Amino acid sequence: VIIQKSHRFGYDHAIRNVGVDLVEIETRQELEAATSEHTAMLFFLNFANDQGQIDREEFASLGQKTGIPTLIDAAADLPPVENLRIFTEMGFDLAAFSGGKGLRGPQCSGLLLGRRDLIDAAYLNGSPHSNSVARIAKVGKEEIMGLTRAVELYVEKDHEAEWNEWESRVRTIIAGVSDIPGITANQFVPHIANEVPHVAITWDSTHIKLTRDDVANALRQGEPRIEARPGAGDASRLDIGVWMMEPEDAPVVAARCAEIFRDAVT
Repeated sequence: VIIQKSHRFGYDHAIRNVGVDLVEIETRQELEAATSEHTAMLFFLNFANDQGQIDREEFASLGQKTGIPTLIDAAADLPPVENLRIFTEMGFDLAAFSGGKGLRGPQCSGLLLGRRDLIDAAYLNGSPHSNSVARIAKVGKEEIMGLTRAVELYVEKDHEAEWNEWESRVRTIIAGVSDIPGITANQFVPHIANEVPHVAITWDSTHIKLTRDDVANALRQGEPRIEARPGAGDASRLDIGVWMMEPEDAPVVAARCAEIFRDAVT
């Protein structure tokens, strides 16, 4: 299986567990040179689209050119709802989505969309075909029915109204902390993966002697327990996702954040 070096990630053991070798490449030329009669698949991690030298459109076209099946891992790429068809229309043979996250279905389920012959082949490697590599990843009938209903509800829902509700929660949290000296709070939407409104809270570390981990731990250890979005980079920035909250949760999160930051102002 050919994969861009920058697309290696903590879950690619799911590919390696089948028994294949991952062949790392970086350029289009390296990909073309690496393909052979032994190549089973070209794998693309959508979350890392900006991190490699081959973007998803070119990657899909290379798969079509070589005749080797392509799979895009789009686990965290709902919403937008259009992604359910965009990647296969782009030329990927298979697109995989989490059954949880934006779909709100069972976390232990997922969607595999694309070429029927390849989906049939995947089916032969799972239950009820028990003597197969995917037996350890069995999905029960309850999860299958749950995911089926989740997809029906997802494509039928009012996505604009849902987006407006998320933005309302963001505004509530921003309003709760913006009057604290040294605090800046804004809305942001990741441009890839989990593309929904979030809150970014940054602070002047010369006046607020806290790190991101300090704030996250304080939220986690308080009552109620609040889990912030994992972050990296700036130690004086905390990101909060609102799309998994209930509407009544936003004022609670705003109040707890305000309490933590006010107590730390010097």
